[in-house]
Amino acid sequence: MENKEIKILLAAPRGFCAGVVRAIDIVEKALEKYGSPVYVRHEIVHNKHVVDNLKKKGAIFVEELSEVKDKSRPVIFSAHGVPKTVPAEAESKKIFYVDATCPLVTKVHRETERHHKNGYNIILIGHKDHPEVIGTMGQIPKAQIKLIETVSDANNIKVSKPIAYVTQTTLSVDDTKDIINVLKKRFPNIKGPIKEDICYATTNRQEAVKKIASECEMFFVIGSDNSSNSKRLVEVAKKAGCEKSYLVNSNNKLPLKDIIKCNKIGLTSGASAPEKLVQDFIYEIKKNVNISIKEYISTKENVTFKLPTQLS
Repeated sequence: MENKEIKILLAAPRGFCAGVVRAIDIVEKALEKYGSPVYVRHEIVHNKHVVDNLKKKGAIFVEELSEVKDKSRPVIFSAHGVPKTVPAEAESKKIFYVDATCPLVTKVHRETERHHKNGYNIILIGHKDHPEVIGTMGQIPKAQIKLIETVSDANNIKVSKPIAYVTQTTLSVDDTKDIINVLKKRFPNIKGPIKEDICYATTNRQEAVKKIASECEMFFVIGSDNSSNSKRLVEVAKKAGCEKSYLVNSNNKLPLKDIIKCNKIGLTSGASAPEKLVQDFIYEIKKNVNISIKEYISTKENVTFKLPTQLS
């Protein structure tokens, strides 16, 4: 076993996207500017490691504004976006808030509002109960927007014309394409977004996984259980040819016995997972067996988003 070497194929891009970097910066800058505590409504991004770090710095995480004990402190809304009722509640309670919604999620909110204003009924493709979906559905009256999750839903949905569709930003590109194809067949005049709703980072990370998954005996995605984009990466790796693909969160014990039997494994991380967790994973394997790393870069990302005016 001493001479055994495992090759790790490392997908790139991986890890933090521009929306996640901006959201974490917002919490850190707010703590610098206003002192602690600063409240954050919902996990700022879906990653326990990130949330725990921000807690140490003085952030208090709540699920609803009713849990904010000191209304004189700032509240930050998470990167996933919020229904319109949330800022309205903050204003009625005179709570100062900073909105860390990812600009690409905000784009979907604006599209939804615009379609509604123009008289369209809206179909949202997304995952039930995900905070991003709750936020998008909360931009317009309930009766005007319906959620679908699968091709079967697309085949069966009943909705009055005219119709438009929007999507959650962190879906599987291929699965969503299949759903949209069904909608276009059923409703030839359905109106879609001018530019895809699935965000650049989700698309790039999925494309990078597709390029290497079929070469791997096992594939690992570093990310949290409640991270939609991370879970989609596992699905993409399986579909691309690596059946033994797994999500690894901070609490998982690594299946080292199985890993050590492999010659080649794949590795990536979701858009809310810090690079430190990828390096920790590599270090754990290195303690048990020799490794070589080959990074596959499918595209370079250079997107950045401005901070809200209150903090810039």
